[in-house]
Amino acid sequence: MHALVCLVLAVQPSSFAADATGRELLLREELGPGFTVVTELPFVVVGNEAPAKVKERARDIVRRTAELLLKDFFEVPPDHLEEVWLFKDAATYEQFSRQRFKIEPDTPYGYYLSSQHALVMNIRPGYGTLTHELVHPFMHESWPEAPAWLNEGLASLFEQPYERDGHLKGGVNWRLPGLQAALKRKQVPSFRALTQLDPSGFYDDDTGSHYAAARYLCYWLQEKGLLVKFVRRAIARRAEDPTGFEALTEVLGQDPDRLRPDWERFVLALERKRS
Repeated sequence: MHALVCLVLAVQPSSFAADATGRELLLREELGPGFTVVTELPFVVVGNEAPAKVKERARDIVRRTAELLLKDFFEVPPDHLEEVWLFKDAATYEQFSRQRFKIEPDTPYGYYLSSQHALVMNIRPGYGTLTHELVHPFMHESWPEAPAWLNEGLASLFEQPYERDGHLKGGVNWRLPGLQAALKRKQVPSFRALTQLDPSGFYDDDTGSHYAAARYLCYWLQEKGLLVKFVRRAIARRAEDPTGFEALTEVLGQDPDRLRPDWERFVLALERKRS
């Protein structure tokens, strides 16, 4: 673990530590005693939970997730300071979204503002939103124009995170029942169609089936031991394969839609375990 921490620090610009210290001081002065500010390069974590809890989340979730993402999926961390705003409840999440970030949130959980280098979330439902949002600045650094299906599929995979043998994994989560229902209704796009959706096409989906299909495509690849290989291949080939479909074909060894029946059987056989 210590070697991974050193790796994260080693690839940061030399000015990062000074910039982070200055940013931390400014935020503390601006926000007052109700907030705790902690630096975990390249992140500055800001929260209005109890100070010990904010520090714990910075250390155990932000730092560790960053380490594991770099270990498997990404070559480099974000090259800008990224602020991670963790609000203790929906009320303060919505208040600061409007007042500070000029956003009317369309989700009760959280979002990433790449233009402001800010991850903003209501942490009360659990830290799955945090591990989800942490993927986005890493993906943005490696592939600013990453297709929405891959960006959100990988991020939403880690809404149900766990660590196995020193690697970050995602488990079955709340998106499963809706996907299973949509599959039974034949309302889930083919893999080719899913990967070719532009951002507006991907996000303009009230049913949530695009998110869920992307997530469980990533989950299927994970369970086949192919996810890391696929993500790295897709990033490496981003210039000539902007949708990631050709990388997916290479990793699977054939047209992904020929394996679609296998994927559907896999998804329909899954069960969500409730704790």
